Amino acid sequence: MTEDGVWLVVGLGNPGPTYAGHRHNIGYLVVDELAKRLGVSRGGAASVHWRSHKTGRADVIEGRLMPGGPRLVLARPRSYMNEIGGPTKALATFYKVPADHIIAIHDELDIPFDTMRVKLGGGDNGHNGLKSIRGSLGTGDFYRVRVGIGRPPGRQDVSDFVLSNYSGAERKVLPFQVDTAADAVESLVTDGLEKTQQRFNS
Repeated sequence: MTEDGVWLVVGLGNPGPTYAGHRHNIGYLVVDELAKRLGVSRGGAASVHWRSHKTGRADVIEGRLMPGGPRLVLARPRSYMNEIGGPTKALATFYKVPADHIIAIHDELDIPFDTMRVKLGGGDNGHNGLKSIRGSLGTGDFYRVRVGIGRPPGRQDVSDFVLSNYSGAERKVLPFQVDTAADAVESLVTDGLEKTQQRFNS
């Protein structure tokens, strides 16, 4: 049982400005949107600020999306994608959050851009971030908000594709995709998996 019903929401990505606009960093964008919503619930966006967690391996922001609602810990690990499990495990241990109260937000190659899926558990599908979290937690039974980026065009290498910026056309749609993914996280913690899947698994 979690302390005070705490949920740990981890945005997957790579730290630093070099990676900020990459497809692989969609998780960071979604937790940024959720952080803004936490700030509004506190009385204004000016109250939103990420802080370094005492574990030293992630930036976090804590709060509730509504009075009496579940307590959220939003996290942006400072490790690179293939080592993201360590900070996730450290935060889960610190806040006493079991795997079934962890939500990982990540890019998904096998889902078209501007669509998404939500699920509990499952394989890693070649995603190094998910693989790292599974290895550190010792289980894959955490929630995933899988934000579609689609497959690379032509013969472009997958690694090059995920570590590249969104196209101009995609960037026009991206804010709406980020907003929808944030809505899905809210739905998961308030309404549960089944209702969230019915609403968001387009």
